[in-house]
Amino acid sequence: MKAIVEIRKVRLGEGAPKICVSMTGRTREELRGEAALLRTIDLDLAEWRVDFFEGVDSPEKVLEMLAELRLLLGPVPLIFTFRSAREGGQRELAADDYIGLNAAAAASGDADAIDVELFAGDEAVRRLTAEARRFGAVSIVSNHDFDKTPPAEELAARLRRMRELGGDVPKIAVMPRDPGDVLALLQATYAVSSDKEGPIITMSMGLLGAVSRVAGGTFGSALTFGAAKNASAPGQLAAAELRGLLGALHGE
Repeated sequence: MKAIVEIRKVRLGEGAPKICVSMTGRTREELRGEAALLRTIDLDLAEWRVDFFEGVDSPEKVLEMLAELRLLLGPVPLIFTFRSAREGGQRELAADDYIGLNAAAAASGDADAIDVELFAGDEAVRRLTAEARRFGAVSIVSNHDFDKTPPAEELAARLRRMRELGGDVPKIAVMPRDPGDVLALLQATYAVSSDKEGPIITMSMGLLGAVSRVAGGTFGSALTFGAAKNASAPGQLAAAELRGLLGALHGE
């Protein structure tokens, strides 16, 4: 029986893949508008991409905004994500600042899950997954490659390593150069999900990889990202379309 990871009342690894929509506003006003929009959409989780936020250099401003988003989103689970530039994000943080920001988000109680990048280093990942667990947040350990798709064996190894380092939910997103790359991503997804150690999240990006965002659940991916207003990664489909497509594939 595959383990389930619960984020608030959303159960990853059970039923059809869950739908997450990212907020990428740069200002408080933009983020308030996005949060209001998300309350009108049929989704399961929201993600705050804090690397877009103009106040990201101030931990105090970040935590204030996080608390406000938590209130505005009501029961919708919230994932806190600082995506580094090396993995497709808007900017970099020094290692200590990255650890401190994520640890503060976990400790605040306003983030239901935190995203921790695998290549932040083993020590940082172990520390942040432990901090998340200590404060009752879920850790999503992630890796993103916007240039290529590593071989299926490497993808599977990275996903398993994420769990070894304490991650509750391994996540990987890669860019395909041909249909074979999409198959490699799906092959790795199936291999690791067959371990039955808990849910994973995988996706192949761009138009070529869009099929993985819809059919990934068939191979074991527990969550897919949709777009509300602005896509946070190439190849995202409109969240409004995803529910029907996923329902048709999974009989829900």
